Amino acid sequence: MNIANCFSRLLAGAILCQAVHAAEVIKTDLCIYGGTAAGVAAAVQATRMGKTAVIIEPGRHLGGMTSGGLGQTDIGNKAAIGGIAREFYHRVAQHYADTNAWKFGTAADFFKGKRSWEAAVSSLSGADATMWLFEPHVAEDILNRMVEEAHVRVLCGQPLVAVKKSGARITEITTTGKTFRAGMFIDTTYEGDLMAKAGVSYTVGREANAQYNETINGIRTNTPKHQFTVAVDPYVKPGDAASGLLPFIQPGGDENSGAGDRSVQAYNFRLCYTKNPANRLPHLKPENYDPAQYELLARYLEALVAAGKKPVLREFWKLDLMPNQKTDINNQGGFSTDFIGANYDYPNADYATRAKIWQAHEDYIRGYLYFMATSPRVPDNIRREMQEWGPARDEFPDTGGWPHQLYVREARRMVSDYVMTEHNCRGVAKAEQPVGLAAYTMDSHNCRRLAKNGRAENEGDVQIGGFPPYPIAYRAIVPKAGECENLFVPVCLSATHIAYGSIRMEPVFMLLGQSAATAAALALEAKVPVQKLSYEKLQARLLADQQILAWVPPVKQ
Repeated sequence: MNIANCFSRLLAGAILCQAVHAAEVIKTDLCIYGGTAAGVAAAVQATRMGKTAVIIEPGRHLGGMTSGGLGQTDIGNKAAIGGIAREFYHRVAQHYADTNAWKFGTAADFFKGKRSWEAAVSSLSGADATMWLFEPHVAEDILNRMVEEAHVRVLCGQPLVAVKKSGARITEITTTGKTFRAGMFIDTTYEGDLMAKAGVSYTVGREANAQYNETINGIRTNTPKHQFTVAVDPYVKPGDAASGLLPFIQPGGDENSGAGDRSVQAYNFRLCYTKNPANRLPHLKPENYDPAQYELLARYLEALVAAGKKPVLREFWKLDLMPNQKTDINNQGGFSTDFIGANYDYPNADYATRAKIWQAHEDYIRGYLYFMATSPRVPDNIRREMQEWGPARDEFPDTGGWPHQLYVREARRMVSDYVMTEHNCRGVAKAEQPVGLAAYTMDSHNCRRLAKNGRAENEGDVQIGGFPPYPIAYRAIVPKAGECENLFVPVCLSATHIAYGSIRMEPVFMLLGQSAATAAALALEAKVPVQKLSYEKLQARLLADQQILAWVPPVKQ
């Protein structure tokens, strides 16, 4: 797919999205920019509180990563998720409780050997049943139904152009010739575009540990996981640094541990693949494919063999099985689907530049897969197995089986009056006035790939957990007092790089979207800036709507 098609894919309208007449002015109580799952949860909650809402999406699909291939839901402790988020996962269970949902295989076969929290056939139809593994189209269908039931207008193909303010209040925003006016605005994009255009403080990259007295932020001098397990020469001419670096390796590597930088943890696409010939598409070679670009991968495979190891495919991608013989494929190991170092410009880029970065990621991953399936430098066992896989034909039909959402793991992050940090995750600091819980490991994918001591080395991966669910502060989803008084930012919320790595899970974004919409509706009724909303009123409504604001460990039997 070329750049022009990629850009049109981002900006075209979807089936559910409505056409908008030129210069149309749309007035609602709440204007939600970003059709992610968080945006859907916000819109549904707004209507349940008697408010009108509109969702504006620059792309063409609802759901973001929830419908974009991330079927292996990450959360850490699912008991920490309530409200509309839990309702979504209940609807997933209801879908798969129907035998007609199983076109390839059966539910019994799928759940055989699964961990207990991943549900079981017998529990799918229960009143409190939830299921956290699903196909992309199932997630999108459920989210579409939720907004249809709520009578929420959804407008796709609407990239943000400008934001108009009067003092500290947003009065209107414009997209491509359309104007949206509302009393409250919610930015539920992964990029924080509305937040940025509204003049709200934000940051990009990794803070230095010293800034918030953290220990695992910033540059990492020791990255043991998702690393090259044998030495691989990084230079074009082996042993000759003057010959230059191989593709996908960056200069640098002499910085101090814990120093801040502009690096952003790597993006990829979460792939929905299958081995079923009846539903399998072939690997497509990118138009600009050049096997020489994957010299580092070839050398790594050859070095593993030379070291007496027998590399296998599961060491080069993380494959989790989804219903109907499909997958959610993620990054794994030293060289995989993460396009390390290729996304630094993405957070602040315009739409055309982002489209190029998006396309570069698609080309990189398609090229990687094609190389693994066809190159004679790949061991036979890996090459044969890769040839058995291909994109699922019945997923992402308008993009040829390729996910419609780039996995933007982290972009802009708001800097508000309260910044969530490592100390919140560890329970050393407890956020006051909580609007939900987070529960995942402090997690960052690699941020850089460097040449160090004559070998290729990845840098930035962090995976540190072992703590219970912890509260997220209300002040972390609203801007600083004085910057904007009618905006909520539940996705690009105020958190450091390492704390955001724990918070940034789709169920948490959904529950924060619901909490943001609840607060927005109450602030409208009270006619107060979002920073001055009565937390007691907000807390009461959140609890009434089944949000979980404090962690109480389950009683052991």
